Amino acid sequence: MDNDPKFLSLRARGFNLNDRNADWTHTMTPLSDRTALIIIDVQDGLDDPALGQRNNPDAERNMARLLAAWREKGHPIFHIQHMSTQPHSPLRPELPGNAIKQVVAPDGDEPVIQKTVNNAFLGTVLEERLRAADIQTVVIVGLTTGHCVSATARMAGDLGFKTLVVADATACHDHHGFDGKFYPAELVHTVSLVSLQDEFATIVTTDQLLNAEA
Repeated sequence: MDNDPKFLSLRARGFNLNDRNADWTHTMTPLSDRTALIIIDVQDGLDDPALGQRNNPDAERNMARLLAAWREKGHPIFHIQHMSTQPHSPLRPELPGNAIKQVVAPDGDEPVIQKTVNNAFLGTVLEERLRAADIQTVVIVGLTTGHCVSATARMAGDLGFKTLVVADATACHDHHGFDGKFYPAELVHTVSLVSLQDEFATIVTTDQLLNAEA
């Protein structure tokens, strides 16, 4: 495989090809009809200042670029919406913060799958819908990197889907750790992606993904 021109091209662009996910380059392009874009929890309430500072202000712009590309090709899109049951969450269904941001709002008959926990597969029809559409690869974007993006990507990898997480189309907030220390959003974001890398997912950028067919 190391001498395969397509493999060399993707590796030169920075793709992290690993044993679990590498063969997607040989079976399809990222924008195939068996590659689903999953947009997780891009909701107004996650702009609440109480959540702390966020990294990657361009995340939504990159999500929108990917969404436009999927729509242009007519490939599968799944919107995930968090319906929080936590009493102080801005994502509770009765609050305006529950709304999906307009920049990536569903269009037409694009499915919206609602969840109440971090993992978008747990207690939902997401896996059923992916299997029914013969989806083999999932591209995961959204909010937040260390929470619902990570939880969903881990499950997708364990379920056998070839899983791509788009680093610059995800973001997270500052955190205070169990040790009482402050961890800035960019550090949390990076460590979250590193913990997914190789074991659960291939980490890519928006440009790498959109240029993969070139």
